[in-house]
Amino acid sequence: MDYVAIVGGLLLAWTLLQCIRWLAISNRCNRKLPPGPVPLPLIGNLHNILLGSQPHQSIAKLADKYGPIISLRFGRITTVVTSSSAVAKEVLQKKDLAFSSRTIPDAIYALNHCQFSVVWLPVANRWRSLRKILNSNIFSGSRLDAKQHLRSRKIQDLIAYCDRCSQTGEAVNIGQATFETSMNLLSNTIFSKDVVDPYANSGKEFKDVGKLLQQIEGLIHERFEQRRGFATSSSTDVLDVLLNISNEDPQPIDRNHIERLCLDLFVAGTDATSNTLEWAMVEVMRKPYIMRKAKAELAEVIGKGKAIEEADVACLPYLQCIVKETLRVHPPVPFLIRKVDQDVEACGYFVPKDSLVLVYVWSIGRDPAIWEDPLTFKPERFWGSKMDVRGQDFELIPFGASRRICPGLPLATRTVSVMLGSLLNSFDWKAEGDIALEDLDVEEKFGITLARLRPLRVVPVPL
Repeated sequence: MDYVAIVGGLLLAWTLLQCIRWLAISNRCNRKLPPGPVPLPLIGNLHNILLGSQPHQSIAKLADKYGPIISLRFGRITTVVTSSSAVAKEVLQKKDLAFSSRTIPDAIYALNHCQFSVVWLPVANRWRSLRKILNSNIFSGSRLDAKQHLRSRKIQDLIAYCDRCSQTGEAVNIGQATFETSMNLLSNTIFSKDVVDPYANSGKEFKDVGKLLQQIEGLIHERFEQRRGFATSSSTDVLDVLLNISNEDPQPIDRNHIERLCLDLFVAGTDATSNTLEWAMVEVMRKPYIMRKAKAELAEVIGKGKAIEEADVACLPYLQCIVKETLRVHPPVPFLIRKVDQDVEACGYFVPKDSLVLVYVWSIGRDPAIWEDPLTFKPERFWGSKMDVRGQDFELIPFGASRRICPGLPLATRTVSVMLGSLLNSFDWKAEGDIALEDLDVEEKFGITLARLRPLRVVPVPL
């Protein structure tokens, strides 16, 4: 009995201390935290978001109740969620530097990735050097144009695979096929070679980041051996460009940074691209009128069944509208993750040091205050609109904004548009098992990226 009393007393004392600490944080500098549900001892507000299978939707309901900027407690961590374009603009533009750090997941520490990755490094000299290298040597318009033929070849490989399936009536797993296309597209750009057997489902193992890093390390070691005795190379693939830069001055980028930069490119450029393609295909198939309009535009501008080049996208405004609408309803990531390294104020509220800050891209894209009929997939809403995804319009920020905007945005928009246009222009499509198109579901699987709960399996039909 005494033991129970002692344990109970210790729990009560600990709870009181946590309450005092919470009050101290809330009242620091006589400022108040954003509104939100009352946290419970130990777990904070975890019970508020984990009751269902879709935590991001649970947070959306809390934002509807408490407002566009709310505070939650996840264990001992103060978390601030912003879910309106106006608050996102203040956080990502007006006070960008204060909100430019990132909370680093434990898995990133396990690979020691945070010490070398441009994704996780703080905004400082090393980060600026790596971003400059990315923008100038990989994602500039001239560099992307120079590698367009490689991307076109990989996309035509995808179309050839779908053509074989159309002859046999075999269904295509759109997510898997476009994942492997994206993987080989990137590997050709970086290493001038494929890293997976096309469309053989072998790419699944490369979703294991540890195995992917080992593969990258092996390819870089192979290139080092090939270059032994040569300071530079005339090759134009990304790896040789990075090695040339490192040989001239290893201070901005060394071998560790090259390995992790390549890993970042693969991780960011595969799942996000394949998920977006999968969402675009299912949304277009669910609305036959959209499919007809897209096909009519492609037939008029390109020619029915003909290959699409990246330069053609500028002449395909309805295709561009479909891509924008897909990114509005189904952004690659539901949240942009930030952390504050010091006390800061946002929209009149106090955000304490070390708070996790989530910019809720998914909710902003479905905000009825911004979008008419926001849950309806309607590409026409972008017809004639100058709104873009490049970080200037905070109503539509699937790639982020300001200094932490995704550097791969120029490649991603090219790849998604050409892949989608090629799939639509080369085949008609029906759902596996003769499911009615309007019955295709749009259920989400929550994670770092927002994928479909069930893979989209569809049968290509020859034109």
